[in-house]
Amino acid sequence: MADHIPVVQFYEGIPEEISNISLRRDRNTGVRRVVLFFERMEAIEQFKSFRNRFSKALKLIDEEGVISIEPLGIRFIFGGPEGDHLKQVECTLEIDQDDHWERLMRFLQRYAEANGMAYGESEKGQ
Repeated sequence: MADHIPVVQFYEGIPEEISNISLRRDRNTGVRRVVLFFERMEAIEQFKSFRNRFSKALKLIDEEGVISIEPLGIRFIFGGPEGDHLKQVECTLEIDQDDHWERLMRFLQRYAEANGMAYGESEKGQ
């Protein structure tokens, strides 16, 4: 497949920009969770979501192809003086198979490199 810039979409044809990523693993069950953070949602801010089809799955597209995964949950966080300013969106994904985890990690690495993001350990106690 040709070299492509990695893309994240909730709505077909509307790319979104990840602002942060948190990787978590339940010590008891071993289930892995990825939380993607978005400071803004292009589809919502410009009402593009009314003209495009919601796929019920988050699409992660890169040179290997498309990862289509239904989020465990999406949380919209509002702030501002009136409480109506979209402050952040958190999208939680649950990954239970090693090969799916490895594929997701390859996508996230490509996305990070293409968008100037760096991986780092969080400080203890956060």
